[in-house]
Amino acid sequence: MMDLQENLQQVEANICKACENAGRKRSDVTLIAVSKTKPIEMLQTVYDLGPRDFGENKVQEMCEKMEVLPKDIRWHMIGHLQTNKVKYIIGKTELIHSVDSLHLAKEIEKQAAKQNVTVSILVEVNIAEEESKFGIHKEETISLIRQIAALPHIQILGLMTIAPFVENPEDNRTYFRQIRQLSVDIDAQNIDNVRMDILSMGMTGDYMVAIEEGATMVRVGTGIFGERHYQK
Repeated sequence: MMDLQENLQQVEANICKACENAGRKRSDVTLIAVSKTKPIEMLQTVYDLGPRDFGENKVQEMCEKMEVLPKDIRWHMIGHLQTNKVKYIIGKTELIHSVDSLHLAKEIEKQAAKQNVTVSILVEVNIAEEESKFGIHKEETISLIRQIAALPHIQILGLMTIAPFVENPEDNRTYFRQIRQLSVDIDAQNIDNVRMDILSMGMTGDYMVAIEEGATMVRVGTGIFGERHYQK
């Protein structure tokens, strides 16, 4: 059995180091434990070690885990969200990180209005313009944000990106910088109902660099839970 406590301590030490490098406070960065495909027992163990923010990729898996795990967990939807699944998570998530179209935002608005709740979201930007990834292109971000901002049951809190998978995390520094700059540019426009408080960027391979470049949320799965096994 891998030592989840050791893994978590190592991640925590790395976050502290990256914050120190950047002259930031540790409290500026939220660690999201990415628990997709991991069994309930592992999540419970990590929960018992302190983390309260967990990230899931699939709606059904998230809902099943919500049923049985402690109620004070803050659930983050970090995977691609299909419009037909939106209704299952409205009012249950801390934050939806992966909004990348007006079509999806309108469905979130519709379901949120039904329940009379306000849903916090991030807009997902495909900063490296990779064919294989979801997210909008940098140039389209501001116009999409302006459109979503008009929806009364949604609040935009920032941006999310999934940087390329690289051997050397330094290779992604330029992308993290671009996202940070984009958030500054959007913030400067003072759009109603839009805040740029959150930058969700950086995963197991590159979260230290992401923190140095301004990430306020890092999504770490393998670094905490070990390699993923997809076969059931």
